[in-house]
Amino acid sequence: MATSDKVAAVEEIAGKLRNSNAAVVTSYTGLSVAQLKQLRRSLGENAQYRVVKNTLTKIAAEQAGVTELNEHLKGSTAVAFVTGDPVEAAKGLRDFAKDNPALVIKGGVLDGKALSADEIKKLADLESREVLLAKLAGAMKGKQSQAAALFQALPSKFVRTAEALRAKKAEQGGAE
Repeated sequence: MATSDKVAAVEEIAGKLRNSNAAVVTSYTGLSVAQLKQLRRSLGENAQYRVVKNTLTKIAAEQAGVTELNEHLKGSTAVAFVTGDPVEAAKGLRDFAKDNPALVIKGGVLDGKALSADEIKKLADLESREVLLAKLAGAMKGKQSQAAALFQALPSKFVRTAEALRAKKAEQGGAE
């Protein structure tokens, strides 16, 4: 690879690292081209899966300020650059790795924090951002409904209590 090609490759990888929410480093030894194509499709539209050279990726990671990846850059390496929901990409990688044990998740980085392979698998077990937001909205709506019912119950309880007191006084006044 000519020097100008290497410089361009480093700049491209550094740009992808800067623009990504997350990056997951994998080993792909033993996967066919067709399987890699299937993996790329399973990651969704918000992730790019790219086979990279370790030395160039280390240089790019240092330029992008993401040195947490360096320990995973050994052997055959590919990186999933995630620009959208990291949970969706983690699920895609986890599910593909279940069916294709040749894919090994080495580790990664999420918003500047290093992630181990186990943490990426735990991330895959989370529900998507949209589902979590919907659950939060439902919980908030439920609390508002409870508060509205409570505020509505107070005046009606007061009216019933006042009516009971008036009836009791009328009864006592009629008994004398």
